[in-house]
Parts: sequence; C-alpha cells; structure tokens
Amino acid sequence: MSYRGGKAICWQYITRLYFAVLPLRLLPIGQQKMVRQSSVVLLLAIWSQCIAAEHWPDFRGPTLDGITNATDVPIRWSESNNIAWKTAVPGRGWSTPVITGPLLWMSSAEQEGHQLFAIAIDCKTGKIKHRILLFEIQNMEASNALNSYASPSPVTDGQHVYFSFGTYGVAAVDARDGTKAWSRQDVNLDHQEGPGSSPLLCKNRLVLHCDGRDQQYVLALDTATGKTVWRCKRSLDLSEVGDFARKAFTTALLVQLKGQDRVISAAAQGCYCYDPATGREIWSLRYPGFSAVPRPVASSEVAFVVDGFANPSITAVELDGKGDITLSGVKWVFQRSGPATTSPVRIFNQLVFVTDNGVLTSLDEETGELNWKKRIGGDFCSSPIVVGDLIYLFDRTGGSSVVRIAAKGGDPKVIATNRLDEGMMASPIAVGKTLYLRTKQHLYCVSEKN
Repeated sequence: MSYRGGKAICWQYITRLYFAVLPLRLLPIGQQKMVRQSSVVLLLAIWSQCIAAEHWPDFRGPTLDGITNATDVPIRWSESNNIAWKTAVPGRGWSTPVITGPLLWMSSAEQEGHQLFAIAIDCKTGKIKHRILLFEIQNMEASNALNSYASPSPVTDGQHVYFSFGTYGVAAVDARDGTKAWSRQDVNLDHQEGPGSSPLLCKNRLVLHCDGRDQQYVLALDTATGKTVWRCKRSLDLSEVGDFARKAFTTALLVQLKGQDRVISAAAQGCYCYDPATGREIWSLRYPGFSAVPRPVASSEVAFVVDGFANPSITAVELDGKGDITLSGVKWVFQRSGPATTSPVRIFNQLVFVTDNGVLTSLDEETGELNWKKRIGGDFCSSPIVVGDLIYLFDRTGGSSVVRIAAKGGDPKVIATNRLDEGMMASPIAVGKTLYLRTKQHLYCVSEKN
C-alpha cells in the first residue's frame, strides 16, 4: 500500500532541485563542487523534514491498520500530566481526525445534526484554524445512541481532505485553506442507525460503502471532481433476510495482491473483493451477520473480517480467490466473542482485538487458535493502535491502558493505566513522539514534558 501527502510534496521539491542542478557542467569545476555539496545538504534537510512531518491520512493511520511508526510515545498521562494542549471541539462527532501538514482535520455535527462541519486544528498550538459549514440538513434520520451524525472519519491525500456524512453528503476541502472543492448530496441510503462507514482513498478514487437497509452498493468518486467513476451493486441475494439485516457500517480496506490494488469490502451477509480502478467484483463470500462496524485487516495473503455486531465472528479469508469463495476461500473462523465495534490489529503474527466489554484477545494468525484472553475492563468503541510492541486502548469513559504484547503468543503485560475526564469514541493517533486523542468534547495533544 502507499499513500500520498506530506512525503509526495517533499518528493516534488527534491525532483525540482535535482533538475535545477543538472546543468552543472556549464559551470567552472570549483563552482560545480560547491553547488553539489550545497545540494546534498539541502536534499538531506528536505528529506529529514519529510520523515519528521506529521501525516495520518486515514482513521487507522498510514498503513490503514492501526500500525504506527511512532517512537517514544508517552505511556502515562492525566489531565495534569503530559498534556501539551487541550482544545474544546465544537459540536458532537466521533470521527477520528486525520493529519496533513500542520493541521488535524475532523468532522462535527451541530444543532442536533442539522449543521455538518469540517474543523481544522493546529497540531502545534491546538488553535482552531478552520470551521467550515459543509451541509445544512432539514430532515434527520434517527441515530443510535452510541452513534453521532459525524461518525465517519475523513481521509486526506495531502492536497484535499474528504468528508463523508453518509446519506447527508460527501465533500472535499482544500487542505491548505479549507475552501470547498466539491460536494454532493445524492449518495443516499437508509442507515437506520445513522452513518458509520468512513471513505477509503485509492489513488484518484474515493471509495464509499453504502450499505443501508433499503439499498446496498459501493461507489467510487473521482477525487478531483467528485463525479461518479463507478457504482457496483452488492451481488449477494439478500431477499431472504429482513431489511434490518442488510445494513453495515464497515470501512473498506485497500490491499495489494501480486502488485495489484484490491479493495476488501465487508458488508451485511458477506464480504467482497473489488478492483478499485473499475469496480469489477473479483470474489464474494457469504456468511451470516450484519451491522458490522470493524474494518478488516490483512496480511499479504489473508484478510481478517468481522461479520456482524450482535454475535461477531472473525473469518480469515484467502485473498487470492475468484467468484464465489464461500466454500473454497475460508482459512478459519473464530466464533467466540469477537469485537463488535473496534477494529483488530496485527502484531507478532497475532490478531489482537478488544471486545466492546473490555476483553483483550489474541489469536494465532495462521490457525485462528486462541493464544490468550485478558480482561482490561471498560466499554470500548475506539480501535486500538500499535506502537512498537505496545497496544494503546481507550474506553468510552476516560480510561486507557497500555499493554505490552509478547512475541510467540506469550502473556501480555499492562504497563500503564491512565484516565482523562472524558471517554473516547474516536480512535487515537500516534505520530512522532505525540498522541492526539479526540474525546467526546475535546482534542488532546499528549507528549512528554521536558
């Protein structure tokens, strides 16, 4: 997988510098040497800024799966310890922020969902830089008590930030100044519980899950214009289940298989694989389950998919299939207390997840066999992240745990517990040596104080 943004911008500057120094042979030998030395220093400086640049383009991070390259992230904090800044976020929303350049971007709903906003906050100071009204909605659907009207998380390619509010609208804003690039309000469906699926970026495609109780389809928009590139109706026959069992709230996952981009798309009653360039369905898998929330994760050969909300199971699906792979493409199924809301993570060849009622669980990726269970406590909607050999967990009431995961399935160890005044529905962000935490009413910057 790859992503654009901060590093792509750095490469633009490096390329320009490279071509600027090509005509060195026209200069005297002494000046050629001086220019080459200066260019090397400048290239190193630019690249060091690329590496240090904060970039979190998707709610599950740069690799779309909760794995971070952060280092020396704090393991202890409180309202009075290791808080660089704390900013009140207007409105209500459970979306996880994304970071591009100096800004964190997130969505929020005000006036009980009738006004939908994009909000940008400065990473260094915590000051609100932009508060952009994207949509005004007259008639709102009912929403689940655990949901919000701004739950889908935005994504960014470094040039624009893309916001989805489900049936209420999708929009792109300029990542530099917040001007609206385009918007649409014709991507409609009946969520029944409010919107939940976040968009997925795949090169110049913005892929949207539209799994309502009335219709089920996947849509790809051109990121530059917002126009429809392709629309694919879900192919599995759902006529024998009630309309409530046809909806889902998952987010698609981009993987690479033998050098080709593929979209793994968990839905109600089954999972699909698509070619993101054309929308062609490559395979489908039927299973019982609906209203699933967690995003799948994947190794190079297998996707790990949560099938539903009420009694969630995890299915290990072989990626290299074609057609109906219900009987041929399942490697294993774990049917005991999977995660209903939180997305799993992969670490040390283990699939690790926390259940909504606070049981941390490890499975062997190869076999699906249980390695261990450990009760952490708390109720969870926020998905965990991985920093080195540590997993960070945040519950809905303000509690958090940092757990060290042992290789080869050994017993985990809780190395720190912390508490803030509010709980988290959004997922955490770890970049560099900093955590950004969106609680129910605030955004925190957590970093070690010198």
